[in-house]
Amino acid sequence: MHKLKKFAIGALATVAMLPQTMAASAGELNILTWEGYAADGFIPKFEQASGCKVSASYVGSNDDFAAKLAAGGGVYDIITPSLDTVPMMRLAGFVAPIDTAKVEGFDGIYPEFSKHGDVAADGETWAAPLIWGSVSLIYRPDKFATKPDSIAVLFDPANKGKVSLWDDKSALFWTARYLGYDNVFDLTDEQLEAVKAKLIEQKPLIRKYWASAGELTELMANQEVYVSNAWTGLTSKDVNNLKKGFEVVEFTPKEKAEGWMDSMMLVKDTPNEDCAYKFMSFMQSADGQCGLAESTGYFPVNPKAVAGCMSDEMKKDRQVDNIEFVKSLVMWQQPKRLDKYLETWNAVKAAP
Repeated sequence: MHKLKKFAIGALATVAMLPQTMAASAGELNILTWEGYAADGFIPKFEQASGCKVSASYVGSNDDFAAKLAAGGGVYDIITPSLDTVPMMRLAGFVAPIDTAKVEGFDGIYPEFSKHGDVAADGETWAAPLIWGSVSLIYRPDKFATKPDSIAVLFDPANKGKVSLWDDKSALFWTARYLGYDNVFDLTDEQLEAVKAKLIEQKPLIRKYWASAGELTELMANQEVYVSNAWTGLTSKDVNNLKKGFEVVEFTPKEKAEGWMDSMMLVKDTPNEDCAYKFMSFMQSADGQCGLAESTGYFPVNPKAVAGCMSDEMKKDRQVDNIEFVKSLVMWQQPKRLDKYLETWNAVKAAP
């Protein structure tokens, strides 16, 4: 049996064993999402236009979606996992297919996203693309004699105690690229062992593994950390806006940056389907796409929507109509042996 299918069935078994909590109330919209995705800059506009009240809960990693859905029963109506997590949500039975005719503006989404094999599968559409971006490196230029250009900066003993890394299995992807592996989503047992050993060797350099963008912002703003991987656009904007007397700068390492795309998925049996479709439609509008891009620093998935609400300078900065940029990234995929990757990352964190 396919490893992903087995993992999904395991998630379903977990759901079956857990007590179900009270379902969400109709007329409300409960979203399980990322920081910045339910910001005050645009959510009140949606609530006023739709009559639907939004309540947001946040994740720090894609691995949180299955756990929170299993533990929360029918609490959530929409989830916004990254592309690499969409197949597992579908196979685990957490979500229902989407009627794209009910999502206004869906036809304006980049087809590279809306027709992606993980979004459109088994003759159905399972997700409405929302926002995309990259994961690059961020550092304090005033703390480095020369500008770093490689993932090697995360493993340099000279930076001991000032390094951070996202608390996520993607730490394996970064380390695999640093070690020169091209098959980062399908590493052999031997390669995974080498990655694990390198990450354990790195641990004395780590100030803290960050669990959320807000935590990384705090670590950098408080001068506890000088270099880390980071969601491109968000942490640099937040730290530099604090005007602490120094700036942070992002860069793409020579080993390439990672790429991601987050989508909206409809939780199975939600009582708030009407509000959910209204939200999906709103998020494909100018208010939704520009509002989300402004609150996060990420890139819109719907170039038609932002045509009149972004300056030419911002369009260039947010890679509007530059789908070639996607091809320059190592776009996230679900690891072929997800269980083994999670086991490896947990072993790294558990090591002394």
